[in-house]
Formats: sequence, structure tokens, C-alpha cells
Amino acid sequence: MTYQNQIKAYLENLKKITDSISVDDIDKTISILNEARQRGNKIFVIGNGGSASTATHFAADLNKYTSVEGQRRFKAISLEDNTALLTALINDEGWENVYSYQLENLMDDGDCLVAISVHGGTGKDKAAAWSQNLLKAVKMIQARKGKAIGIVGFDGGVLREVCDASIVVPMESTPQVEGFHLVLTHLICDILRNSFEKKTG
Repeated sequence: MTYQNQIKAYLENLKKITDSISVDDIDKTISILNEARQRGNKIFVIGNGGSASTATHFAADLNKYTSVEGQRRFKAISLEDNTALLTALINDEGWENVYSYQLENLMDDGDCLVAISVHGGTGKDKAAAWSQNLLKAVKMIQARKGKAIGIVGFDGGVLREVCDASIVVPMESTPQVEGFHLVLTHLICDILRNSFEKKTG
């Protein structure tokens, strides 16, 4: 048995994503993140399921990989990383408040939020239950004069509508979307690091 046709089809879809994704949206996202860094604001990163691991990875790369001597560093925080706190909040406050509860304690005016989601919800106030916590966090950040970024898939869902910038992976396949989200976060961090190195060179 061979899987070559399936392998080729998967890789062809990656090419389609690369050819159709919005460079302008990626550029806008990088600018928002860099502006937050320059102001000294924090960047919170959130996601559910597989997107939670992408959020943690992205926060780690913003903090470490982009750090260049002589340049202001990112203050990136992934709100998935404290398992004890996360499960306590789910138990006591409900899944929809997992991120907003933490933001109440941690956020300041002008902070930035990155919400990572495969579907981005399905519509205003009709997003699936697992996405309501993302939407609530977006509204909280924006109410405090901050900006929200969506990194999403499929048609972008409600996050595309409500965020200040959104990068949509235009593919209706969870593995393709989640995989390309990692490509995007690495691309963003690589561009930022390269731009900081040029300033110190």
C-alpha cells in the first residue's frame, strides 16, 4: 500500500495556501505586534485545543527568538501555561471566562491580544462554545484601548470580523490550518528578528 497520492495532495494544498494567503494581513499583524513592543505593552496569546500549543509556542518565540541585544524585547504571555489556574477557572468560573478572568488581573491599557483559532467561531454571539472565551478576551482588550489579532482558518469566522487584524489560512482542513499557523508564527518571528538585527548592524 502506498500513500504517495495523499502525500502529494496534502503538499499541493500547502502550495495553494501559500499562493492565496494575504501578505498585507501578515504585514499589518507584524506592525501591530512591533508597535506594542515599542510601547512596552504586553502581548497575550490564547487558543483552544491544538491552537493552545501554538499560542504557547508563539509566545516563547516572541520572547526568546526575537530577542536581539540592544533592542527592546517583547513581553509575550501565553494564558494557557498554568494548568492549575486554568483548571480552577474552568471549574469555578466556566470555560467562557478562562482568558478574560486572567486578563482582568494582568492587562493594561494598550496591551495586545493574539487569538489563534481554526474556525474563528461561526458568527457573532453564535460562535461554538469553545470559541466564546476567545471572543470575550478580544472585547476586553479592545475596551482597554488595545488591539486584537486573529490567526484563523476556514473563512475566518467572527474573529476575522472583530479583530483589528486577521490572518486567514483559507483552507477547510483542520490539519492544514493548524500546520500553517505554525508556519505563520515562525515567519512573523523571523521577520521581526531580522529587522532588529539590521538596526544593530
